[in-house]
Amino acid sequence: MTTDNWILVLGSVGGFCTTFAYVPQVIKIWKQGGRDLSYGMLGLYLIGVVLWLAYGVLMHAQAVVLTNFATAILIGIATGLKAWTARRDEIKTGLSEVAAERG
Repeated sequence: MTTDNWILVLGSVGGFCTTFAYVPQVIKIWKQGGRDLSYGMLGLYLIGVVLWLAYGVLMHAQAVVLTNFATAILIGIATGLKAWTARRDEIKTGLSEVAAERG
């Protein structure tokens, strides 16, 4: 295996690990909500990932492009789930309060 192939494998495996390390966080947000995550952190993380994506495109680095594209999608999903679960919890609280008032 050539040095270039080893570099590609190294970058691909490293990118895969850092990208999919975020999957358990997305699952946790789905199950428990995203109250502990700030929109500021998610936004800053997304900006960093988009900058790495742009860098990968400019450098023609396929591993960087693919992994950062996947990470950007995961951050988008996490942000959407955070907003959705916050709204869901707000509705549940409101319904509980109405039921308590009537009960």
